[in-house]
Amino acid sequence: MKNDGGVAVMADGFMITTGPSFEGYSVTEYLGFVSSQALLGSNFISGLAANMTDASRKDTAKIDQCKEDAEDRLIKTAQKKGANAIIGMQITYAPFESGSFGIIVSGTAVKIVKHVAISDAVHKELYVTNYYNRLVPRPVKVILDGNSNEINMKLLCYNYNHDDILSVRVDVEYTNLYDERLVVKNVDFVFSDNVNLSLIESDYVQSKVAPNDLLLLKDAKVILTKYATPRGVYACNDQPINVSLSHRRLEALKAKRGIDAVEKYRSDGMIWTCNCGHVNEAGSEECIVCGRKQKDIMTKASFNYEEMIDRMKEKEYVVELKDVLMQYIKEIDASMRLELLEIMESGLQYEKTRGNMKETVIEKVEKVFEDASLLEN
Repeated sequence: MKNDGGVAVMADGFMITTGPSFEGYSVTEYLGFVSSQALLGSNFISGLAANMTDASRKDTAKIDQCKEDAEDRLIKTAQKKGANAIIGMQITYAPFESGSFGIIVSGTAVKIVKHVAISDAVHKELYVTNYYNRLVPRPVKVILDGNSNEINMKLLCYNYNHDDILSVRVDVEYTNLYDERLVVKNVDFVFSDNVNLSLIESDYVQSKVAPNDLLLLKDAKVILTKYATPRGVYACNDQPINVSLSHRRLEALKAKRGIDAVEKYRSDGMIWTCNCGHVNEAGSEECIVCGRKQKDIMTKASFNYEEMIDRMKEKEYVVELKDVLMQYIKEIDASMRLELLEIMESGLQYEKTRGNMKETVIEKVEKVFEDASLLEN
């Protein structure tokens, strides 16, 4: 048994206190009053009274043992009621007519649960889903941190020129899961310690995002209005370009091609689009914005699935989608055919019980090709 500040903890975890509660615990159920008793014989009491001044440690030990016996019986009685603790325990010493002496122990049997420590800290990271197609500080990620009282935010920018960026002034537009928007105007982010780096990280500033709204956020757009360097202040009047990729594809692309990547590589023979989003002339071997070499990011020629998807969208039922797929099946990479056929068969089965599955099946087919495209990219 361990005793700590009036609270006794038994070997099996059963807890006893003389108070009304346990710190760090909640009482979930009151199971009623419990009591028990233990007796000391009359011979022991009369002998102790006659030699009170010479009471030995052996006599004291007998009293302590009697008390422990009463407490053990009390715990067993409480446990039979389903309790794991006793509150308000009292010990009474009472003489009986026979001359014996009793120790009565009582309390209230309860069920308790320990409080679970819940962290007050909140954190959210959002990739920026718009970009600029020239050599300005490119916002790539917004990080929000705080607690239940206040949320602060900082900005990560890709610094293509390795300029001494001192600060940027931006508008931040958040979108939540309900497609509701919150625009925070004229936010000044200061870069104190990491100038001349490719990826620069600002100091924290206060945001206008409510703590309860933080986890609902799904998207952030950052509109750059001006930035400061030791050489002067520069305005940015360009309209940003919105990223065309889904959040999932954007995250995968960044993981493979770098945090500044916003578009898949593509080329029509006359121009080519770099992963950074800049459109270069066919004769350019490397991107004039980010320096990526075309030969390093270009993909092998592959099946143009967009045409097939467009034809599927004109159909109504999964059986018709499968007919479209079968017209293209020989052009599709053999490693993908079985998965696509399984999607169709699953869609056919579900459509019998759940209604039209056209949109779901098309979405899954697109995902197969998108994932394959990201692996190539």
